[in-house]
Amino acid sequence: MIYKLSFAIALCFSLCFDLSIAESYVLDDKIGLGRTFDGIGGLSGGGATSRLLVNYAEPYRSQILDYLFKPNFGASLQILKVEIGGDAQTTDGTEPSHMHYENDENFFRGYEWWLMREAKKRNPNITLIGLPWAFPGWVGHGKNWPYDFPDITASYVVSWILGAEQYHDLNIDYVGIWNERNFDSKYIKVLRDTLDKVGLTGVGIIAADGNWDVSNAMGVDPYLNDAVEVVGAHYPGTTTVIEALKTQKKLWSSEDYSTFNDEVGGGCWARILNQNYVNGLMTATISWNLVASYYEDLPFGRDGLMTAEEPWTGNYVVESPIWITAHTTQFSQPGWTYLQTVGHLVHGGSYVALTDSKGNLTVVIETMTHDHSVCIRPPLLPFNVTAQNVTFQLKGSFASIKELQVWQSKFDFKTKKPFFFKKLSPLKIYDGSFTLSLDVDEVYTLTTISTGQKGTYPDPPASGPFPKVYFDDFNVANPSFSEAPDFADQTGVFEYYINLTDPGPHVFTLRQVVTQMPVTWATDADQTISVIGDYKWQNLTVMCDVFMETVKTGGVFIAVRVDKGGQSVRSAKGVFFWVFADGSYKVTNDLVGKTVLAEGLSGTRAYGWHTLTLTVEGEYATGLLNGYPLWKNAVVLGPKNGWAAIGTHSFELAQFDNFAVEVK
Repeated sequence: MIYKLSFAIALCFSLCFDLSIAESYVLDDKIGLGRTFDGIGGLSGGGATSRLLVNYAEPYRSQILDYLFKPNFGASLQILKVEIGGDAQTTDGTEPSHMHYENDENFFRGYEWWLMREAKKRNPNITLIGLPWAFPGWVGHGKNWPYDFPDITASYVVSWILGAEQYHDLNIDYVGIWNERNFDSKYIKVLRDTLDKVGLTGVGIIAADGNWDVSNAMGVDPYLNDAVEVVGAHYPGTTTVIEALKTQKKLWSSEDYSTFNDEVGGGCWARILNQNYVNGLMTATISWNLVASYYEDLPFGRDGLMTAEEPWTGNYVVESPIWITAHTTQFSQPGWTYLQTVGHLVHGGSYVALTDSKGNLTVVIETMTHDHSVCIRPPLLPFNVTAQNVTFQLKGSFASIKELQVWQSKFDFKTKKPFFFKKLSPLKIYDGSFTLSLDVDEVYTLTTISTGQKGTYPDPPASGPFPKVYFDDFNVANPSFSEAPDFADQTGVFEYYINLTDPGPHVFTLRQVVTQMPVTWATDADQTISVIGDYKWQNLTVMCDVFMETVKTGGVFIAVRVDKGGQSVRSAKGVFFWVFADGSYKVTNDLVGKTVLAEGLSGTRAYGWHTLTLTVEGEYATGLLNGYPLWKNAVVLGPKNGWAAIGTHSFELAQFDNFAVEVK
């Protein structure tokens, strides 16, 4: 029997193609089963990648969450991995720690708690994972190496897990070590002991969230082997190593994808979801990142399963990786088992088959070509895929199946008319076999599960630029999240603050609260900075009230045309208007203050409010202090455009209020 894209079943072989050229493949459970499927997921964090999502108004925010997590609707994700915030830059921004200081605990900072609750609300069975990228400075006692104090580091991580349960009713299933950094065997064992001592025996440890090297150490250290439940590697290129297989542990691609979410990105995701198991026996794949919800001009813009980067309009885009994910997640669940009969198609592409305890069968086929499935990493060696006919023989307990539901996606790079997750007519099975005509760059799911659905909502609002007139007085008495809407911290942490000592107009402010360089993952700047707005901004005025809390050495700034963030923030250029607690001011062309455009006396002091105004038009900049000109017509050396920003001269306490922007 032949199943054509026209949905017609050929009753006469001469009307279609010669079945003698169809390659044959067997799907059989009686010869034994493969590994247990653990799910497909997304990673929020590793750089504040869900930063803008929390600021979406309803109903758009809930719609985005439904496309990500709601079963039988969109991606139907089965795993959510989040960053355990460490107050440091981790790719596209900083995420706040639950313990800025040793005697400080607050389990309501940041948005990861909220996101986990929302995911769990939609899918109570979702697997939750936490992983640190960075740590507050106190954890390392001033050193940039948390393993020197394994007991302190383990207690810090475990406190986050306990807080998730106590304050948010969230049970964390797995925890990692330190993202993409060298593992420490002693620390892993200390973490296991610390978890066990507080009753968290069910929380599994994933190691080491980098390469496969930890499996070598596990092979010679039985205590380490016992401590680790999952061997997780990042961007494995669909392959594993023999040492990892010898551990007999679960093997996961615990971070993957990281690719622009156009159709080539969707093709990357389609290929690796199948081939991570076919080539590497990896039973879970987790996308970095979950949703591209950060300013697109930050590093790795739009490298998420979908895009939600405009809370000011409500616009979002359901990209192709959402529907490619659905090809697997809507028709198989964690706990299902791969068949041993999985593999590559003779003329390119791959197929996997999964079954559950009830005898259901799901087959996912992909025929992605090389150039249309390149991931950002690792390099992809050449291979060929051509159109082909394939016959599948159903044996064992599947021999009695009479019908399969069919879903198809087609990346049509020729006519530019792709379609994704389209339900076709059911496929009738005769004599335990069926034949498909496969074109290149396609994904098929054939399944006994009939509950699949391509969820839809009305189109969101149209895309639009950041508002040209913007104001925030930070008057939020009980903030749900640490950051003010639209601000994206790049170094340091800017939190809502209630100034109980000020009965005047500055009771509610935004405060930079990190006073010690964290244990870093990326190269943080020595200054703190939070960016906001439209990267295309050129001529504008920024105004903000500022309050320094560090005597003599304190300093704050407002800025425009800031051209870099993320891991490159240290080299950011723009126009930075600084005032200092020693009564001076400075205008610089860069964050580090190397190129000075103007400087002099300001009369500014700590513990007093000052209003800064910065106007840039063309090649000239002017600054006001408390409404009076302090300097004017400083020559701007560049760049020509960038974000607005606020920040501090060092890791110091400082407050900001009544932030305003007017773009000309």
